[in-house]
Amino acid sequence: MAHNQTFGTINSHNEWDKLKEIIVGTSTGTLATLTWRHESEPSQKLLDDAFKLARKACPKWFYDEVEEDLSSLAETLQKCGVIVHRPEPIDFSAMYGTPFWRTTSNNIYNTRDLNLIVGNSVIESPSYLESRYYETTTMYPIWYRYFDNGFRWIAGPKPMLNYPVRLPYYRDEKSRELTSEDIKHQELTGGRLEKLHKLAEREILFEAANTVRMGKDLLYLISSSGNELGARWLQSVLGDEYKVHTTREIYRSSHIDSTVMCLSPGLVLLNDTRVTEKTCPQIFRTWDKIYFSDVAPTSEAELKHQKELRDPIGCELESMGFATNLHDMSSPWVGLNFLSIDPETVVVDERQTALIKLLEQRRFTVIPIRMRHIYTQGGGIHCATLDTVRESSLESYFD
Repeated sequence: MAHNQTFGTINSHNEWDKLKEIIVGTSTGTLATLTWRHESEPSQKLLDDAFKLARKACPKWFYDEVEEDLSSLAETLQKCGVIVHRPEPIDFSAMYGTPFWRTTSNNIYNTRDLNLIVGNSVIESPSYLESRYYETTTMYPIWYRYFDNGFRWIAGPKPMLNYPVRLPYYRDEKSRELTSEDIKHQELTGGRLEKLHKLAEREILFEAANTVRMGKDLLYLISSSGNELGARWLQSVLGDEYKVHTTREIYRSSHIDSTVMCLSPGLVLLNDTRVTEKTCPQIFRTWDKIYFSDVAPTSEAELKHQKELRDPIGCELESMGFATNLHDMSSPWVGLNFLSIDPETVVVDERQTALIKLLEQRRFTVIPIRMRHIYTQGGGIHCATLDTVRESSLESYFD
């Protein structure tokens, strides 16, 4: 992060008003996560062997490409007149813990995942993943620069995570009855199938990317990364000026920005693999709805990298007693994840040619950029960015 940059006053009420400042994530220092949930401590030899594997799963050439694409995204935004801030990586291999578990971290690629901007407030969300426990602190050098101009800084309560947090979505994964979404997912990913889970309701658990902001109204997805307690807590800290609407019908997995993307007041893009007229959240009943799911398939290069490197090492680490994120891969619908620079201009992954054509038909100016590894990184353009300042004011866009 350049320390001579200008920091304005945090102000972002929605997803589309003219963008002035943004944080773009980084992949520098990425390490596969190692989480230890056993009562006994791992031996030093076991740790050494596990770290060797974790580093092998994160080859330098791969993350050089990820960082090259993020830097290109930052440069593209700067050319559009946007001030770009970048977080500074920490040592993600440092193992930390609580009385209940020990873990390492991953990276700060997806800056939006755990940080929610609502007007002049920054809200840190408490993830259900041990490996994300301190991820929000990597943003603190940036927040303290903004703090000179004042904003409301709220952190969700740290969960204990000392019980079965992730509950199986199906009693028996082998006898799972595939939905049309599952089948389409397999077609776009060379046969991969998401392993789904639900969250327990013992603690406040949610990731900020479970929400979409529309002025005085926020839509919150109850899913594998956000529970009902999280929605209730968010409503309690935002107060009566805001309304947190919840939905659980549209999507079973994680985060809302592969399913619902607002383009401008009264216009929303919806993933029609998951959202139908019947399941569409009532909040959008008067809005113009664009139904779309014709995303490009997961790239062959990423599928090869996942199958030949990440999955085998993930299995090896699990056999050693560690939980890891190496089996995680975004759904193909992360391809409809875009960033609005203003109500007429959007930044879109260049591989998503059908989406680009659709938006251009709607008279949007589309800026295509290269994002080669969004699937293994768990997030697209919207996920990897966090708009901190837009030219916007608090409004209501619904009757």
